[in-house]
Amino acid sequence: MRVFTLRNEVWLPRPIGEVFEFFADAHNLETITPPLLRFEVLTSAPIRMETGTLIDYKLRLRGIPMRWQSEITAWEPPHRFVDEQRRGPYSMWVHEHTFEEKDGGTLARDHVSYAVPGGALVNRLFVARDVRGIFEYRTERLLEALG
Repeated sequence: MRVFTLRNEVWLPRPIGEVFEFFADAHNLETITPPLLRFEVLTSAPIRMETGTLIDYKLRLRGIPMRWQSEITAWEPPHRFVDEQRRGPYSMWVHEHTFEEKDGGTLARDHVSYAVPGGALVNRLFVARDVRGIFEYRTERLLEALG
């Protein structure tokens, strides 16, 4: 299985605790995900975030409806957490979120490792561009919400 990576970062002029709290509310994902995906958190609020928490979503990828379930596999407030796909469109999806106090605000970083059915060709033709676009949109929304 070929694993691909995406790295993204955004500096936000807010304290680390406030930024982490925003990310700790899984329902905020609906706000920072492109509308084209029709992303919806199915797990009822409030979601108690901790290692082992399972969160269910529905979305559309290229118009195809699907379900996604992630598990929080690391929970280290206010500096780090990891979510991993348990069910969904990827062969593998591990998303590490880290938060660092920097220059009077917070540097929020994403490190995603993923694999797709069809490998490198499918990733190059479809997935890599889509994933990058999702994170570019996310950065814009984060700057609007917390910038």
